[in-house]
Amino acid sequence: MGLENTFFAIVTRMKFISRWSVMRNSYTQNDSEHSMEVAMIAHALAIIGNKRLGRDYHPERIAVMGLYHDFTEIITGDLPTPVKYRNDKIKSAFKEIEEEAAQELLERLPEDLRGEYAPYLQESEWTPEEYKLVKAADKLSALIKCIEEQKAGNQEFQKAKEASEAYLRDMNCPEADIFCQEFLPHYYKTLDEL
Repeated sequence: MGLENTFFAIVTRMKFISRWSVMRNSYTQNDSEHSMEVAMIAHALAIIGNKRLGRDYHPERIAVMGLYHDFTEIITGDLPTPVKYRNDKIKSAFKEIEEEAAQELLERLPEDLRGEYAPYLQESEWTPEEYKLVKAADKLSALIKCIEEQKAGNQEFQKAKEASEAYLRDMNCPEADIFCQEFLPHYYKTLDEL
């Protein structure tokens, strides 16, 4: 029996991929949780762009891209960011591996459905603006995890927090800047304060 029709059964296993595996965590986060958070934030960034900055994004499309942005990790695993981006050679090689993984995932779908999923699984089909919003949402999710860990008394995430903040500052994404100004401060609050 081939791989066809195994797409949903395999990607559902993302809940078993732990993020931040080389860090001491006060609570574990899995790829499914992270993907949902990225989808929610990417959707918000697209809406912010449309409403506040006169953009013409398709928020639902960008949300689905955010949802699927790490689906290839079911094949590749979650490689720590410092390793994945250590140098251009590793970055390029890993990007090629991710493209191959995306193709393998598409082959797990019936042939008549593959074209519907390809625009979400293959980053090569994303516009630069879509990629930027999903990447910003991904970094915001990482920053939120760092904030939550520090709130729990875990200082292990200080450098990751600083790196995420610097990345967001340097990416020149006004939508992410607005999110950081208006929504991020509330992540520092306790439940009672919310």
